[in-house]
Amino acid sequence: MTPVELSRTVLRAVRRAVDEGELSVVVPVRAVLTPPGPGGCGDYSTNIALQLARPAGRPARQVAEILRPHLTRSEGVADVAITGPGFLNIRLGGGAGASLVREIQRQRDAYGHGDILTGQIIPLRIPYDIRAEVVADTLVRIVATQGGRAEVHHIHPSRAEPAGTDLAQGKTAGHDPSRAEPPRTKAPQADPPRPQITTLRPTPAAEDPTPLGPDAARWALLHPASHDRPRISADHLLQRESNPLFRVRYAHARTRALTRNAAALGCTGDPGDVPEDVPGGDELVGALAGYPAVLTQAALHRAPDRLARHLVTTADALLAFQHTVLPLGDEKPSAAHRARLALAEAAGTVLAGGLSLLGISAPDYL
Repeated sequence: MTPVELSRTVLRAVRRAVDEGELSVVVPVRAVLTPPGPGGCGDYSTNIALQLARPAGRPARQVAEILRPHLTRSEGVADVAITGPGFLNIRLGGGAGASLVREIQRQRDAYGHGDILTGQIIPLRIPYDIRAEVVADTLVRIVATQGGRAEVHHIHPSRAEPAGTDLAQGKTAGHDPSRAEPPRTKAPQADPPRPQITTLRPTPAAEDPTPLGPDAARWALLHPASHDRPRISADHLLQRESNPLFRVRYAHARTRALTRNAAALGCTGDPGDVPEDVPGGDELVGALAGYPAVLTQAALHRAPDRLARHLVTTADALLAFQHTVLPLGDEKPSAAHRARLALAEAAGTVLAGGLSLLGISAPDYL
């Protein structure tokens, strides 16, 4: 079951609870699924009970108790646990990893893209600063993955623009209010909603990052949170484990190397279940499953650093998992090896797609 399918399953559980009179709420359009947080368990976690608590007039944990049996009876769901104030932690039945890999194989670079911002225009106001420029450029691509369109506008250095600028008001050139037509008897139509302006003022870098080269410079500006000052140093160029950018790009290159080496053995990837005791396997499946939610949050919160940090998490899981992919010694390729190879290749697809959104190259050899 893919995250999209599981989201629909959660919403069907809400619908059943409403139809049976257990809850009196409007069924949401979507249910957000993320990897379980601290204290959580299973494959996915959802805050749908917390979201419905207020409209239902019940405590979130009580809403979770109502939804739990409906979810447990759903096909593909092995168990549901309630943690914290009302988080539903879902453990899937067999085939979860295989379904996820098939979904990534099918969507390729479009994996993780959504429609939560469809039709929305996101005006971004930025100062004339290199970090703000890079963040805005990256957000244009990230917002587009969720169906929106980001437009970048610069703040004039000699004056601060008020919140109610022409950008928000959508004034039309040549319009004269004194020549307005007299009011008509028909009911007035509501004005279209104005785009909500986002002013981006990330903490500037203390020095020019361009000597690092385009990839390392972008990473140095995008990886820290907006309120943190970027660290501009040659450490971003080092090919060693302490460099997060190197680990992400190296992990991508390793997935390509695994594909080449497997081809030499006559082995190709075929989605299948990876046993829980395989090092890094569960972590890698969780990171890949959480990628769509990270993209959504990066777009909604205008925070490309969330994507950068998630790529590091995915890379670290892949690097722990890679040693289990190919046969060792005289061992012949088996279905287990093909399933692990397919999972590693799916990780490579996600790493390459994420780096591309950040404007950073993903070399096949490193």
